[in-house]
Amino acid sequence: MPRIALCQLNSGDDPEENLKTVRSGVEAAAAAGARAVVFPEATMARFGRPLAPVAESLDDPWASAVAAIASEHDVVVIAGMFTPADDGRVRNTLLVTGLGQHLGYDKIHLYDAFGFAESDTVAPGTEVVTFSAEGTVFGVATCYDLRFPELFRRLADDGADVVVVPASWGAGAGKREQWEVLVRARALDSGCWVAACGQADPAVTGVEVNPKAPTGIGYSLVADGFGRVAAQAGAGVEMLVVDVEPEVAGEARAATGALANRRL
Repeated sequence: MPRIALCQLNSGDDPEENLKTVRSGVEAAAAAGARAVVFPEATMARFGRPLAPVAESLDDPWASAVAAIASEHDVVVIAGMFTPADDGRVRNTLLVTGLGQHLGYDKIHLYDAFGFAESDTVAPGTEVVTFSAEGTVFGVATCYDLRFPELFRRLADDGADVVVVPASWGAGAGKREQWEVLVRARALDSGCWVAACGQADPAVTGVEVNPKAPTGIGYSLVADGFGRVAAQAGAGVEMLVVDVEPEVAGEARAATGALANRRL
């Protein structure tokens, strides 16, 4: 039964300062017995600032520092960062590091919606990513990926029982409701646990951000394969610690038939 911590926070403009937040979050999560520690999308640097100047490869100092923190506390850390793309844009990357892992997932579905055009500055990924930790297979997805059930079904087909979803959800009318429905729906679609960790709401925490950027609404949550909410945060800075039972994924898939009965 892996214990997962979701560290809901407000990242800032400075990757070095954000590393300090990662360190303190991992320390608190490890002290609570977590073996997987999830941070939001854009943990390295928040949206609303130029991203190319901070982008680094997985072997460069920022990701290496997170790897050292994960190793020190014997956990796996999943955190959003930015890596360089070949065309001058960046990739919106999830770093997965610790417990024998050091890899990245590049966000496949870009946020060209609700008046935003992420693809102007971000190049899309193409590879679906899973990893194993503590005897459990995890899948990864990022924010806008939540709107695409086929990704979550593919992750389940690839053996995932838990999918972690770091996000920096855009605010707006009905957006909290969409976030909550989508997390639960993707859990039902796939039978997976879905552990979705968002940026805290800067309007609640008093942090100044670019008002035109998707900088978070909070309300991180964990749902099981039956769509039941196991835990949910509020709008502010908070850590959720949840024990997930991978066998529930199999039970959910057997009960709903959502994977076995597919015809398209």
